[in-house]
Amino acid sequence: MGSDLFPKYAHLVKRADAVLGYSIVTLCMEGPAERLADTRYTQPALFVVNALSYLERVKQTGIVPDYVAGHSIGEFNALFAAGAFDFLTGLELVKERGALMAQMEGGGMAAVLGMSVERLKELLAEHGFSSIDIANYNAPEQTVISGPRDDIMIAKQVLERSGARMVVPLKVGAAFHSRYMASVETAFARFLASYQFSRLKIPVISNLEATPYHGASIAENLVKQISHPVQWMQSLLYLARQPSPEFHEIGPGRVLTSLTKQILEGSNAS
Repeated sequence: MGSDLFPKYAHLVKRADAVLGYSIVTLCMEGPAERLADTRYTQPALFVVNALSYLERVKQTGIVPDYVAGHSIGEFNALFAAGAFDFLTGLELVKERGALMAQMEGGGMAAVLGMSVERLKELLAEHGFSSIDIANYNAPEQTVISGPRDDIMIAKQVLERSGARMVVPLKVGAAFHSRYMASVETAFARFLASYQFSRLKIPVISNLEATPYHGASIAENLVKQISHPVQWMQSLLYLARQPSPEFHEIGPGRVLTSLTKQILEGSNAS
């Protein structure tokens, strides 16, 4: 990812390498895959490629969005697009976030497909999976669960027997967006205390509240986001209620475009 962007933004790539202490181009182009899958490297790589993708989109179209939103690490890119901080500051924040989250071990996550979140919660309670949290409310029938890895694998069997179309374990090293990230949240709050954020030029939809950021809530939201679920479905429904909404995904892949389609179709059906 990013192969077409790196030559166009060589000056930013060079400065990113200085912040990170390694070549972002080599990481994205050559891997190895195991390193790129490590959240210490995944998060900075995604931030850089997403940021360059946004700059290129605005450059090519001349269009600045009316609202921005990002899923999990993508929220840092939304804040960058809105002017909360510059490219290098955002990268510093993401580098620290990834390093802190990489220290957590023993947790896992899985995407539950083809089951409503209401039914999912019923089954988790019914079978005593009190150790498992909801991490991402992605779409009407796509929810991500987070918790101890062994419990996630046991729950996978139960949920698939109980009607889930599929439960897909995610390639992560910890239980992100769950109570198990509390110590990371505390450490990241200390780190953010030395930063000042600029006034937002574009409304940013918060993962935490599924509504636009308000006042001096940037640091608070970014801290709480670590241990709280990503309210992606409600975020998209908020945007869908704005006049003549038109959605564009920025960055590699089309995962969010697919989720947006599911959310909007589910909303129309209801």
